Order: sequence, then structure tokens, then C-alpha cells
Amino acid sequence: MMVNEPNVHNQTDKHGGCNYMKLKKSIEKAKQQRQEARRKSTENASPAEKTETPVTEKIEAAVTDKDVTCREWTSPVYSQSRSLTLDREKLARNRVISLFPDIPEAEYYKVLRTNIQQRMREKNWNTLMITSVQAGEGKTLTSINLAVSFAKEYDRTVLLVDCDLKRQKVHQYLNFSSEEGIVDYLVKDCPLTDLIIWPGIEKLTLISGGKTVANSAELLGSPKMKDLVREIKCRYNDRYILFDTPPVLGWADAIAFAPLADCILMVVEEGRTSIKDVNKALEVIPKEKFLGFVLNRRKSPMNKYYY
Repeated sequence: MMVNEPNVHNQTDKHGGCNYMKLKKSIEKAKQQRQEARRKSTENASPAEKTETPVTEKIEAAVTDKDVTCREWTSPVYSQSRSLTLDREKLARNRVISLFPDIPEAEYYKVLRTNIQQRMREKNWNTLMITSVQAGEGKTLTSINLAVSFAKEYDRTVLLVDCDLKRQKVHQYLNFSSEEGIVDYLVKDCPLTDLIIWPGIEKLTLISGGKTVANSAELLGSPKMKDLVREIKCRYNDRYILFDTPPVLGWADAIAFAPLADCILMVVEEGRTSIKDVNKALEVIPKEKFLGFVLNRRKSPMNKYYY
């Protein structure tokens, strides 16, 4: 089964029609009140006043759809990005469940998304770093599912950036090949537009692929990476940027990148991540940026993801 490319069309604020009807009714009511006031005034006027030619009021323009300005938001067309059609069966096997609304677990990501967005909106944040304590705890899959869930918001777009320069896996989970990634921008000055991929999911783009490097921490903490984060953060005010970064313990990458993101989410695995390691990880990231944990792979299905 293949994913069909969605039709891109204008989306109008769902309350726009209601606002228009309320405005039209208010104008009609005001007009009726003025007419009633003129009628009473005429009845109470003297005979001489009644014989005078009445002053004609300016005719009010009829209210039309064109006269009412509705807030509109248009889903972008990614004409300059490489486009893909993903295999839904393989995505399901790889547990990219946010694409499938009928799967109960997709609701857990919606709850997680809502909690995160509320915190981010309070601070006017739009960049989120997703990491884990150790390798293999599910941070990349969490990043993908969160990005898909974020993209389902009515008036928001999402850019998912694979910053795990030691083992990039976003494109592997989505089952497509990619020869270029963020390393090519940092090292080879490859234009960002050449790296952005539209995977056929409305309002979601991503950067993932290319070679792995040994000096990944230096690249993630470099002035060029800092300038890139600042540029993509400020380019669109309706976009969230999610960064999938390496684990905190064992590498310096996450520590180097942490100052660049607005906030940090940490994935831990039930039955595997020790409290001691969690405390070690918390000691090396900025406390003021830490949002919370995602407890992954719980045995109870209703508590599979905890935030």
C-alpha cells in the first residue's frame, strides 16, 4: 500500500462562517432598530414636519463574503523540496503510528504533543531538542511520531532535523534513502533547500541522511550550527522545529547542542534506564530548558507513554 500525496488546498478558520453570520445579524438588527426609531419619530412629528421631504440616509452596503475579512491559513506547497511517497505498510511495521488515527497508541502522542505545546506557547518557544539518556531508548521513533502529530495541528508546520550525526536513522525508519543531510550543510556548504525533504505528509518536512562523522560534537556546537538554528527558528512564525539529537550519556553531542534549542525532552526506557543514569543526564543539560521525560515501552497499554 502506498501513501497518496495529499491535495494541497486553502484551509479557512472553522469559526469564520460563524463570525460572518454573527456580524451580518448584528448589522441587520441595528438597521431594524434605526428604521423603528424613524417610524416612531415620524408618528410623533408635527403636520408641518410630516410634509417635509425626509432626508435620505446613506444606503448601507450589503454584507458579502468579500466584505468580511476571515483569518485564513494556507497549507504550504513544498515545490522546491524533494518529494517522496512512503510505504504505509513499512511505516506501520516500523511503528510510525501517528500516521494511523485508528491505532489507540496514536492518541498517546497527541496527549504528549498537547502537553509540550502548552509549555512551549507559554514561553513563545518553537525549537525542541529530543534526546535520551542512553542509546536504544526510542528517541528517534519518538521524534518522528511527535513530528507527525505536531503536523496535524491546523495552522502549524513542522521541520524535523536529524542531528544524530553518529547514526542518522530518521530516514531509515521512514524507509527511504538519503545521501545528504545536515553534515553536508555544515561541512560542504550545501544549500539548505537541497536538503529539505517532503515525505508526502502534509505540513511536515525533514532533513535526514548523509554520512556520519567523528567530530559530530564540534559540528553541533559550531557557530555555523548556531546560525542555522537561529535562521530556521525565525524564518516562519508558524513552524515548530524538532531536533533528534544523540543520547546525553556517552557522547558530548547533546551537551554541545543543548544551548541552541529552546527546550529539551528526554526519552527513557522502562526497566532499562536507571535512576542513577537519569540523574547524571540531568546534571549536564540546562535545567531551565528541561520539559520532562517520555517513559517509553511501558507494559500497561494505557500508560505506554508518560510525560
